[in-house]
Order: sequence, then C-alpha cells, then structure tokens
Amino acid sequence: MAQKSTTKHTLGSDPELNQVLQTYEAGLRALQEHKYDKAKALLQKVVAGGNRELADRAGVHLHACTQQLERETMQFKTSEEHYDYVVSLLNLGDYVGAREHLEKLAKQVPKADYVAYGLAALDCLTGHSEDSLRNLARAIGLNPALRFQARNDSDFQNLSEDPRFTELLYPDPGGETPVPPEPDVGDLG
Repeated sequence: MAQKSTTKHTLGSDPELNQVLQTYEAGLRALQEHKYDKAKALLQKVVAGGNRELADRAGVHLHACTQQLERETMQFKTSEEHYDYVVSLLNLGDYVGAREHLEKLAKQVPKADYVAYGLAALDCLTGHSEDSLRNLARAIGLNPALRFQARNDSDFQNLSEDPRFTELLYPDPGGETPVPPEPDVGDLG
C-alpha cells in the first residue's frame, strides 16, 4: 500500500514560516526587555506576514507596546498632575511604572513632600521597609501634617507593628518642644 504524501508544513521545511516565527520571538524578547520601539517594529512585521495565527498573537502584543509607548510620551502640565498619574499606577499595581515616574518627579521637584510620601508608600508596598521609613521621615520633615495622613493610610499597613513607624507618627510630645532656659538667679534681686 502506497503512503499518502502530506502537505503539512513542518517548522524546518518552511523557511518563510521560520523567519516569521524568529521575528515574533525577537519581538517578544524586546517587549520583555521594555524595548517597546524595537518590539513594535518586529511585531508589525509579523502582523503583516502571512501566518494568521502568529499575526493574531502579535497583534495582542503590539497593542501592549503601543500602550506602553503612549505612557512614556505623556506630558503633564504640573508635577501634581504627574503625581496623580503615579497614584493611578499604584492603584493598578504597576509598581515598576510608579517608581519610574516617582524618580522622575524626585529629580524635578526634590523638595515636594508628596513625592517623598509617594516613595514611602511605594517602598512599603514593595517590602522595602528601611527605605519607606527614611522617605516617610523626609516627607514628614517637609510637611508635618503628613504624619496624620500616614496614620490612616493602608499603604503603610506592613509597617504598623514597627516601633520606628509608631515613633514617626506619634512623636513624644515632650521631645518636640524645647525646654525654656532656667532664669538667671542673679537677675532676681
């Protein structure tokens, strides 16, 4: 009995498919490395290629690249508006993106209490307790009213049992007010 010949292509037998697959894989690597421009160019080649299944998959990743590139090119009118965007990233759980933006803000407005506070919250959420305490102390130094905000902020839940955190939020009342000088006994008579 004669064997039927199959027209099914294997990976090694179709050089065009091989090339599209390699381009797709290179696009995914670039995406994982946060090289969105490069990934976008590679994935666009895959979408334009002849393989429908790979084109569909590449389209999903291409959309992700486009979104990331749009985020990077955002222009903010004020540092406060930029900080509001950071808060939205924190709420979405995008801690990497939030840190990138907070670091930019820290360079732009180094004395902004809200930036130090945001870094403190992010550090706490990501398990960097020492950095969180340092940034929170800096924020409170810039704006003592942040002490009251931090008391009710769930972002600092991981520090709630740390005595250093408690000391920052509830300082010793006698430790903040200077002791008046003793009157000179020679001046009384």
